[in-house]
Amino acid sequence: MAEQRGFFDLDERYRALSAAGDPLERLVAVVDFEVFRGDLEAALSRSDRAKGGRPPYDAVLMFKVLVLQVLYGLSDDQAEFQILDRRSFGRFLGLDDGDRVPDAKTIWLFRETLTRAGAVGRLFERFDAVLNDRGYLAMGGQIVDATVVEARRPRLTRAEKATIKGGGVPEHWSKPKRAQMDRDGRWTLKRGRRRPAHDGSARTATEIVVPAFGYKNHLGIDRRFGLIRTFTVTHAAAHDGSQLAGLLDADNLASGVWADTAYRSAANIALLDRRGLVPQFQRAKPRGKPMPAHIARGNATRGRIRARVEHVFAEQKRRLGLTIRSVGLVRATTVITLANLAYNMRRLAWLTGRPAPA
Repeated sequence: MAEQRGFFDLDERYRALSAAGDPLERLVAVVDFEVFRGDLEAALSRSDRAKGGRPPYDAVLMFKVLVLQVLYGLSDDQAEFQILDRRSFGRFLGLDDGDRVPDAKTIWLFRETLTRAGAVGRLFERFDAVLNDRGYLAMGGQIVDATVVEARRPRLTRAEKATIKGGGVPEHWSKPKRAQMDRDGRWTLKRGRRRPAHDGSARTATEIVVPAFGYKNHLGIDRRFGLIRTFTVTHAAAHDGSQLAGLLDADNLASGVWADTAYRSAANIALLDRRGLVPQFQRAKPRGKPMPAHIARGNATRGRIRARVEHVFAEQKRRLGLTIRSVGLVRATTVITLANLAYNMRRLAWLTGRPAPA
């Protein structure tokens, strides 16, 4: 016969989770989620429930559900299941075994309400103010870059593609199809290089071009702490260099701006000059000529600093599994904004856990 469950068994399970190093426990110890309550309540505009009905879920609890989704790459249905299944999720949300758990539809409606209210950007700004208050000021200059965040690829005919590119909607599409087809995302080419083999063979590095559909996360981080300070979201075909003006952080305490060759243009250099900033842009290899040695050395020096922004993209794509499951630029902006906010939360937890410099 199975042993009867003891009164303190759940506490023992939580102690075991803590001993194993529950990252969510560390996150909730570092981030005060109550600072978001005012912005959340203002965006939700809930009634006074004078007519009765089931009470709504706590706004901060639902926001923490969205954070969980980003941290673990969960869909709405997966989030509902994992909250029911995982002790660490329940403790993070403050839910006991007998408490109600928000279902997938409730999660979707909460995120949709925040999206329509334009509240997610304000939540990011709220946490940035928290970072500044805790001494994590934007310092050391800024590093800007962009990455493609892939979305579900639509299957369209050439005529449908031409219509959408012109800003229209194919006439034969039904209302349900119009709601399900992403007309804001765009195709682009992701370029990379296949590294030479390490087995001594003669294979040389070759360029790889991969088509991708979706959106771009353009962002700027500070050089000192590596926190995301500014960002914009566009379709995937937008040119990186055209977004520089919206990424410059006026609060950064240093003048250097690091970026790759896509940002080097006369207009962008003039823009930095007007704002008193110093361009630290990579230089492209001359066409048909070898790279001059002094330019290669300068690129290597700048590249060691600029590469720090690649760590942000690696965190979001590989650890968080960032993709776009929604439809349209507005909803994609919400998802990417939440990913940028969740990254800063994890980064803060890491920064506060470092030993103090001697």
